[in-house]
Amino acid sequence: MFIWTLGAGQSLQDSYFGVPMLSVQPKGKQKGCAGCNRKIKDRYLLKALDQYWHEDCLKCACCDCRLGEVGSTLYTKANLILCRRDYLRLFGTTGNCAACSKLIPAFEMVMRARDNVYHLDCFACQLCNQRFCVGDKFFLKNNMILCQMDYEEGQLNGTFDSHVQ
Repeated sequence: MFIWTLGAGQSLQDSYFGVPMLSVQPKGKQKGCAGCNRKIKDRYLLKALDQYWHEDCLKCACCDCRLGEVGSTLYTKANLILCRRDYLRLFGTTGNCAACSKLIPAFEMVMRARDNVYHLDCFACQLCNQRFCVGDKFFLKNNMILCQMDYEEGQLNGTFDSHVQ
């Protein structure tokens, strides 16, 4: 098991843990489950937070998803055991999209250009609405995202200064 300190905006009380799947020891040495306090007789058990758990007992406090299946990670804060999505929903920081100004939930995937953050659907040329693929060039001028063609047209017309992202 390892502990990883989370990024900016989160306190030292926030923790992220790996959840290794282990084989159960021989019957004479069965472990007690931290969730239900019964002996673990299953073939496999989970070890998290220095305790042992049945696969069905280690669940997110909000959505009840089984944390052994969700990606082998769990988060803890305020005595809650949470999946990543619920941790970010409850304790993550939200912001506004630079293109549409609507709220971006903390758990949503985003695109970033300099200090600007965008919904994935909003990350497109703001003149022709062309969507960008991985590796495509885009230009950021006056906080507007532009495709190469629209940027170059603006350059020819003398509308923009030169600044490639």
